[in-house]
Amino acid sequence: MATTTIQISRDLLEDLKSRKMYDKESYEDIIRDLLEDTMELSKQTLANIKKSEEDIKTGRIKTLAEVEARLNE
Repeated sequence: MATTTIQISRDLLEDLKSRKMYDKESYEDIIRDLLEDTMELSKQTLANIKKSEEDIKTGRIKTLAEVEARLNE
């Protein structure tokens, strides 16, 4: 595997260090995990999230109590 060097701020380095789950975990593993987290959402999931956010903004929501009451009718 080829290696390279990147420049990052000390703040980012500290953030990366704080994300280590164990001492020997590499920064490559940490960065790869972070990238995977952003790639997991499909276009459909993102569309569903956007629709849900619009529903919340326009008040098209029900509280848990309202849903429970309806289910218990």
